[in-house]
Amino acid sequence: MPPGRPAEQLLAELRDLRAADAPTRGGRTFAYVYDAGLPDVDELTEAAYGVFATVNGLDPTVFPSVAQLENDVVGAVSAILGVPGAQGSFTSGGTESILLAVKTARDHARAVRGVTRPQLVLPSTAHAAFHKAAHYLGLEPVVIPVDPLTFRADAPAVANAITERTALVVASAPSYAHGVLDPVAAEARGVLCHVDACIGGWFLPFLARAGLPIEPFGLSVPGVTSISVDLHKYGYAHKGASVVLYRDAELRRHQYFAYAGWPGYPVVNPTVQGTKSGGLLAQAWAVLHHLGHDGYTALARRVALAADQLLPGLRSLDGIRVLGDPAGSLIAFTVHGSAGTPDLGLVLHLADEMRERGWYLQPQLSCDGLPPNLHLTLTPATSDRVEPLLADLAESLTAARACEPVTVDPALAELAATLDPDTLTPEDVTGFLAFAGLDGDQGLPSRTAPVLTLLDALPPRLKERMLTEFVGSLFRI
Repeated sequence: MPPGRPAEQLLAELRDLRAADAPTRGGRTFAYVYDAGLPDVDELTEAAYGVFATVNGLDPTVFPSVAQLENDVVGAVSAILGVPGAQGSFTSGGTESILLAVKTARDHARAVRGVTRPQLVLPSTAHAAFHKAAHYLGLEPVVIPVDPLTFRADAPAVANAITERTALVVASAPSYAHGVLDPVAAEARGVLCHVDACIGGWFLPFLARAGLPIEPFGLSVPGVTSISVDLHKYGYAHKGASVVLYRDAELRRHQYFAYAGWPGYPVVNPTVQGTKSGGLLAQAWAVLHHLGHDGYTALARRVALAADQLLPGLRSLDGIRVLGDPAGSLIAFTVHGSAGTPDLGLVLHLADEMRERGWYLQPQLSCDGLPPNLHLTLTPATSDRVEPLLADLAESLTAARACEPVTVDPALAELAATLDPDTLTPEDVTGFLAFAGLDGDQGLPSRTAPVLTLLDALPPRLKERMLTEFVGSLFRI
C-alpha cells in the first residue's frame, strides 16, 4: 500500500489518466457515449449523484428514499412504454436488464410450463448480452439469421423456431449493430417476448412525438411481455442506469432472489446487485425530471436532423453503402472496393484514417455473411459536427484507398489453422498474439487494420479465446 498523498495531487493524476481516453463530450466519439450537448445536464447528474452517493440501495426499508426514487423512475418509463399494471426495476445497465429478463423467462417457463431445458430464440443481430445471459443461466440459444438486405429479424423463421422448450423470444428496437427495428409485432407469438429497447426505448417514442413515423414496440404491442430501456443512453443519465419493465407483477416476481436459510439478515434482491449506491438512481431521476417530455423531444429532433444530413452525405461518397433502413440514431455503413463488394481492408483503413483525424467510428467485423462495417451512434452533440465529419470521411476514404491492401500473413493463417481454442495454453495464446502484433504490455498498435483483419479471418471460438486472453493481459494484476 503506498503512503497517503494530498487529494489535489491524486485528482491531478486522475485527470492525466483521463486525458489519454477518447473524448466523451464534443460529438467526435461515435460509440459508447451519449452526449446531450447540454453542460447543465452533466452538472446536474454529478450533483445529484453526490447527494445520494453514500445511500445503500440494498435495503429500501432502511433507506425509503430509494424505493420512492425507483418507483418514480420506473413509473416514468412505464408511462411511455408500459401498460396498466406494468412493473419493473432500476438496474445498472442493459446487460443487467437483459440478464434479469432472461432469468425471469427461464424461471417462468420452469414454474408455469415445466420446461427443464429452456431455449432462447433470437435473431443473429440480438445483442451479445443475450448470449451472456444464456451462458450464465443455462439456456440454449437458437439463433435465427436476419434478412441480408434489411438486417431485420425474419419473423416467419423466428416463429418456426418456437418449440415447447422456448422460454423467450427476442426482438431489438433497434439492433445495435445496424440500427434497424425488428418487426416486433410479428415476433410476439404465444411465448414470452422481450424487446431490447436499450438503445431506442428513450429515443424512438420522443422521435414519434416530434412527428416521425415509428413502429410500435412497447408493452402495448400484443404479446410483448418485457422490455429493457437504458437511461444512460438517450436518457442522458451517467452510466449506469437502466430499467427492465414487465407486463405485470406476476412476471416480475420471477426476477427476484430471496434467501432466508442463513443466520444473517433475510435477503431479498430485486436485481443482480445487492449493495449499490443510490447515487446512480438519483442522477437518473434528476435528469428525467430536468429534461421532461419537451426536452427529450427537442433532443430527439436534433438527432433526427443530424441523421437527415448524414445519410445523404454518406450515400454520396463513392463506394459507401448504408446498411438497412436506420430507425434514427444508429447508422452502419460498409465500403465497396473495386470489385463492387464490401472490402474489409477499406473499412478498417477508413476507421484508422478517421481516428488519426480525431474521430472514433466503431469497426464491426463480418459475421455469418453480413458485411464488415463502421458503426456511428448519433447524439445531439453530433448535430453540428456532420459537415466536418463528412469532409474528413471523404479525405479519409481517399487515403484509405491509397493504403497497401491488408492481408493476413500466410504464416499466421497457417498457425491459426492448427489451433484448438479448447487446448490452447495461455502461453500459446500470448505467443500468437505477439506474433500478430498484439502485446498487452504495449496496448493496441496505432493502426488496427492489420490486427482486425486477422481477427476477422479467425473462427468465432478461436477469436473469442484470443480476445479474452488479450483483454486479460491489459488487467495484469
